[in-house]
Amino acid sequence: MKTPHKKVAAGQATRETVNRHTGSANVRKKKTCQKKQRGRPSSQPRRNIVGCRISHGWKEGDEPITQWKGTVLDQVPINPSLYLVKYDGIDCVYGLELHRDERILKLKILPDKVPFSRVRDVRLANTIIGKAVEHIFEGEHGSKDEWRGMVLAQAPIMKAWFYITYEKDPVLYMYQLLDDYKEGDLRIMPESSESPPAEREPEGVIDGLIGKHVEYTKEDGSKRTGKVIHQVKAKPSVYFIKFDDDFHIYVYDLVKKS
Repeated sequence: MKTPHKKVAAGQATRETVNRHTGSANVRKKKTCQKKQRGRPSSQPRRNIVGCRISHGWKEGDEPITQWKGTVLDQVPINPSLYLVKYDGIDCVYGLELHRDERILKLKILPDKVPFSRVRDVRLANTIIGKAVEHIFEGEHGSKDEWRGMVLAQAPIMKAWFYITYEKDPVLYMYQLLDDYKEGDLRIMPESSESPPAEREPEGVIDGLIGKHVEYTKEDGSKRTGKVIHQVKAKPSVYFIKFDDDFHIYVYDLVKKS
């Protein structure tokens, strides 16, 4: 696995179109794609590892083995072999079939306890979820880089963390956003004048989209396929997509308003 970097140049992203059974949505394609996940045959049912600390090796092609530690955040109901994992020192969330992917070596469940964390300011947490925000990062030479995105939800297991995605890099990240807000590094964007602040999208937009297969055609004409795995409760038009050839979780608004 390659360590993703938050500071991806906007020019490195090219706009693609996701085609699905009910329509299409614009997405940005990451410059580098990973090889398709290779699977081992499944064996007998295993213990529930959600909430556990894990470690394993990672072997990608001819590259040297690297060692990884992280926390298992969730198991995807539509695909129970797929887990969402937050690795130590990595800002984004990975989607991996931990028991089946042949690149994962010597998976271990660690005795370490996940540090207990809770949201101290519940009102502020509820305020930022579902909101468009501007997130400030420190760039090179002390400059300030502004990233526009959306706070999606409170992360499972690690309750002081929040899921967020960005316009320039639409994959799933997680940060301790309440700290950033209080330090002035996270700002809620003003509500659009086109939609009243109190207006919320109805539950169940595009009912039955979870589990649907999606695909898009890349610049070279080849197809990229994946599956819709989650609907964002605070923004029901927004969904998580896991592509077959990548372990990142992509976040797209699949409902285009006229």
